[in-house]
Amino acid sequence: MHVSFMEVGLRGAAHIVYLLAFPFIDGKAALLGFVGAPWTIATYVVEGGMTNTYTNIKSMCYTAPNVLRGLLSHLAQAISDYIIYQVNSGAQCIQIFDSWGGQLPPHVWEQWSKPYIKQIVSRIKKECPHVPLVLYINGNGGLLERMKDTGVDVIGLDWTVDMADGRRRLGNGIGVQGNVDPAFLFSPLPVLTDEIHRVVKSAGPKGHILNLGHGVLQKTPEEAVAHFFGVTRSLRYDTLFQGSVAEELQPVA
Repeated sequence: MHVSFMEVGLRGAAHIVYLLAFPFIDGKAALLGFVGAPWTIATYVVEGGMTNTYTNIKSMCYTAPNVLRGLLSHLAQAISDYIIYQVNSGAQCIQIFDSWGGQLPPHVWEQWSKPYIKQIVSRIKKECPHVPLVLYINGNGGLLERMKDTGVDVIGLDWTVDMADGRRRLGNGIGVQGNVDPAFLFSPLPVLTDEIHRVVKSAGPKGHILNLGHGVLQKTPEEAVAHFFGVTRSLRYDTLFQGSVAEELQPVA
């Protein structure tokens, strides 16, 4: 099954709209829920806000590992409870944002983030087996194979990962999401159209959720967002994959 579009990844207050909208969508749109991953939430807790260095929580891995493990375990349980609450309130798909997981070396992410995401996924798969789970990490090019091992259904790719390369690395047993660079929404509309087509063709004819590689940037022209929706809704896969571009795509391993 191919899903051509889930939703542009709006950030911040826009997510509240998702949670408040479900009484009114009346089966006409999917309701998306979202949560932060334990490592990302712990980053805000330990650093006290945004940071460019992550030095406090990174050093905590070695100066106070037991405290950090306790915090991450507690967050994993609370996040799981929150996902179940969202599902019971109508959410039909959940995306987990490990936004700052990409700031870790892969072997450190493997130790300090992945186990707690797996803890969440395991519980949700047991209690809400019908709900697909998406995992997104900002700057995830070095983590794709490790992300797949968490057990989620879909891996979100940011725009720094070539979609065709990501597809081959992940294989055909898992869905992919993304990965149009949000900056393309500041480009001339024909350029945005071409980039949407390129990403879709690179992802292949099934198992792809067309999306931005991250959230909509501030001051993005509204007409560009509308154009993104319009182009997406106009896609026809029986014609899009005809011709040399589709034939040149390597099969997913």
